[in-house]
Amino acid sequence: MQTISVRVVADIPHPRYKIQVFLYNAKYMVKIELGQFEQVYKIAEGDVNGLEDVKRMVTEDLLKNALDRFLTMRTDWETAFKQK
Repeated sequence: MQTISVRVVADIPHPRYKIQVFLYNAKYMVKIELGQFEQVYKIAEGDVNGLEDVKRMVTEDLLKNALDRFLTMRTDWETAFKQK
C-alpha cells in the first residue's frame, strides 16, 4: 500500500491569519485560517515555478477577499446554527 503524505512546506506570517502552504499529490495547497473557519486554494505543482511563486500569489487583495468570504461563512454558519 502506498503512503501519500501531506507536508507543510511554508508558513507565511500574518498578523490576522494563520497561513500555511502544503505539498500533497503534486499540488500546492494554501490554507488560510481565521478562527474556526478555513479556506484552501489548490494549484498544480506544474502550474507554478516553485514555492516562491505560490507565496507571491498570497497578496493583500487575495487576503481581503478571503476576509469577505470568512464573514459570509460566519453569517451562513450562524444562520444554520439557529435552525438546528
